[in-house]
Amino acid sequence: MSFSHGQLLVHCIQVLDSYNCDIQSVEEHVNKYLKNNQIYDDSDQTFIVEVFSECVRYANLMQVVLDGFYAKDGKKTLRSEQNLYTVVCYLALFRLDELGMAHFRKFVASQDINRMYRFLNFFLDEKNLMTWIRDGWEKYYEHVFVETNMISSIQRWMPELQEMIGQMKDKIANRLKPKRKSLQTTEAKPFNITQPRPRSIPIPEPIPKLAKHKPVPKTLYSEPREFNKIKRSKESNRRVAEERLMEASRIQFACANPEKSQKTKEILTNIVSEEESKLEFERHRANPPPSFLSREVPIKMNTATILREGNLYRKKEAEEIKKWENLEAGAKDASDFLKWQTEMRQRDLEEELAEIERRRLHGKLSHEEAILARQDLIQENKQKVKSMKEETEKMMQEYLQKKFSEEKEMRQLVEDTMQGHKNAKEATKKLQDYKRKIVQEVNEESKELMKQALEEAEEEMRRRMELIHQIRAMEAVPIIRQKLVDLTTTSGHGLLSEMSIAELRERVALLKTAEKETEEQRRDDILAAKQAKDQMLLETLETISKHRLEQTKSAAVRFECKKKGIIPKKPEIKDPKLLELEKKLEERKLQRKKEQEKLKVVPSKQSVNQTKSLINQKRGLEESRWRELEMTQERAARLVGGGAVKSHSASRLAASSAIMAS
Repeated sequence: MSFSHGQLLVHCIQVLDSYNCDIQSVEEHVNKYLKNNQIYDDSDQTFIVEVFSECVRYANLMQVVLDGFYAKDGKKTLRSEQNLYTVVCYLALFRLDELGMAHFRKFVASQDINRMYRFLNFFLDEKNLMTWIRDGWEKYYEHVFVETNMISSIQRWMPELQEMIGQMKDKIANRLKPKRKSLQTTEAKPFNITQPRPRSIPIPEPIPKLAKHKPVPKTLYSEPREFNKIKRSKESNRRVAEERLMEASRIQFACANPEKSQKTKEILTNIVSEEESKLEFERHRANPPPSFLSREVPIKMNTATILREGNLYRKKEAEEIKKWENLEAGAKDASDFLKWQTEMRQRDLEEELAEIERRRLHGKLSHEEAILARQDLIQENKQKVKSMKEETEKMMQEYLQKKFSEEKEMRQLVEDTMQGHKNAKEATKKLQDYKRKIVQEVNEESKELMKQALEEAEEEMRRRMELIHQIRAMEAVPIIRQKLVDLTTTSGHGLLSEMSIAELRERVALLKTAEKETEEQRRDDILAAKQAKDQMLLETLETISKHRLEQTKSAAVRFECKKKGIIPKKPEIKDPKLLELEKKLEERKLQRKKEQEKLKVVPSKQSVNQTKSLINQKRGLEESRWRELEMTQERAARLVGGGAVKSHSASRLAASSAIMAS
């Protein structure tokens, strides 16, 4: 430890004093304190951290002891010293076995002896410890924990602690024990024993000579032949693999790639969209454009747009003036450079258009090839569909037979339930007669009770009416409630700022006139600011209108020049590769059209008649099923309306009809 016992105790007390649980966590506060006080020794750090965290953890236990101490023996002690007593109490309770009595004495001796004696004498008193202190601890922790971890450890050290308290008491009372005389220690003398004879040195046995070993073979230091063979085979295999890789990279497009590239996917989507655009079955017919688009509509400009446009034209004017000034100063004109730039851009555009045309023709070729492959696939699918249709016909016949048998069973079940409903009608009639008799008897009794209640209510109403008449007669007597008020006199409370109502009104009127004058002044200022702003906007609008007139004039001149001049044609693309691609495309299209004419299927009369008969059969089955369902629903509604069917039977009938519907 770099710190003494007293310094460690002071640091522990200071950490507890500066801690606030609402603002900081335990770990954050300790680390901050150690950093600020530059405590870097590991043992000191661990001791301070452990003491602080444990004191915060067992704060409730320490508070029980401190509350009792301040209530009884520590009435004259300061409240600011309670963290000192908290640390000492914690060391005595939980760390005495680890520290030992010697270190604990040093911690106690580093503080004021009177304070330590007063606290330890109160805390280590067996009467206090075993009665109310233990009961207070057991409110927060279990009885077993308190007995084993706290009471038992103090009781083990109780004799030494009591001795220490006694010594402190003697020291306070100036009663020190006399020091003992130091006795001479006895010196041990060695025994007079005969020395043993020295042992005789044994004669060493002869070392046996080893036989000559065989020399190491020379092959151990040379590489085996197999390694050389493996190396040669590796090199030859590598050479072959490199050759194959070069060959594969040369003809890499000949390899089968099942996943299409992004480019081919885009081309396919473009082709499909082109084909679909040709189909005009449900084309959206656009409405003609509205008439107001043909004429110019005036646009209302707000202040922000006016200022923005005015600022833009102002900047343009400044740029134009700067340009003319530069030309006057001897700057060069950039017209030759711009002409060369347009020519170069035109050449680049022609090359780009030729490349685009080549790509388009490649895409169309791949589309034609894809259509041919699709036609082959359609023929294969037709064969599969024929076999599947035969299987479905067989399965449909089996399903229909099964459905007819289930419907017969359901009809039988419905007939049985209807028979049970007829028997239930007679029982319900008897029950209704019995209920009618009971209702008649109850009605007669209720009429008699109603008569009695009405008579009592009439008597109560008469009594209340008499009371109301008496109260109204008392209220009708007139009461004089006049009070004369003089507005010019003060209330007479004796205050310095006291004034009459008339004076108060006069002052309020003066304040109102002053407020009106200030308000008028503000209005005049606002009007002046608005007029200035409007003038500025009018000026900017004039400049904008001038610029727009100039722009329209220049646009009209350009349009006239365009009319007189020749319309620029699209650049023609002359490339022998493109012509070859176009020829190939035409051949593929002709081949596709021939294949499509071959694959055209004309439906026979027999197949048309067969499909019509199947549709009619299906429609007839559905109509018969719905008719039966409606009949069952009508029967159920009649039975429920007549009151003959109970809720259970009605629900069963509805369930049966639902099963038939499904």
